[in-house]
Amino acid sequence: MNTPQHPKRFSMIREFHLADWFTLGNAVCGVGALFSAMSYLATQDVVHIYFAAALVLAALIFDVLDGRIARWRQKSSAMGRELDSLADVISFGVAPAIIAYGCGMQGLYDRVVLAYFVACGVSRLARYNVTAETLSGDDGKVKYFEGTPIPTSIVLVGLLALAAAQGAVGPDLWGGKVVLAGFTLHPLVLLFAASGSLMISRIRIPKL
Repeated sequence: MNTPQHPKRFSMIREFHLADWFTLGNAVCGVGALFSAMSYLATQDVVHIYFAAALVLAALIFDVLDGRIARWRQKSSAMGRELDSLADVISFGVAPAIIAYGCGMQGLYDRVVLAYFVACGVSRLARYNVTAETLSGDDGKVKYFEGTPIPTSIVLVGLLALAAAQGAVGPDLWGGKVVLAGFTLHPLVLLFAASGSLMISRIRIPKL
């Protein structure tokens, strides 16, 4: 009789490619950015906003490197693609939204817009995962993106870091606030609405 083969210990980790570890680095940086944003809410020490922004930048570096390493080693997998999408949701979707919330976009309308931004990012990544093959050329490489890639939210994070450096956070947030039907909207949050809408648009952006 054949003895049933038991999976080796840590078999999932053993299957990770080098690029996957960089993808996990992306996710860890995104989680770190969330912790820093929450630390700012607890302490009001603006240095935590800088830390959060720096960690999102570090996540972007990991995101770029994991793709380059996968192409260099010519090793990729379905798990790697899913890992990349999940890490991107944390680092470039949830983290920027929470940083914005920490910086003062805390009105009801602000929360709706920030939730919309994250939902657009999730939808954008899901669409990419299911259409990557149809967007590929003869060499199997994706030639262009449909909608802006979610890491473009680094621009919004940089803008928030600049605002924090100038003391434009909380009640001093750029653009002030508008009260509609008793609920607050900070006009600056509309940049997140625009970013999310671009992510789910059909505009084609060449992949470098």
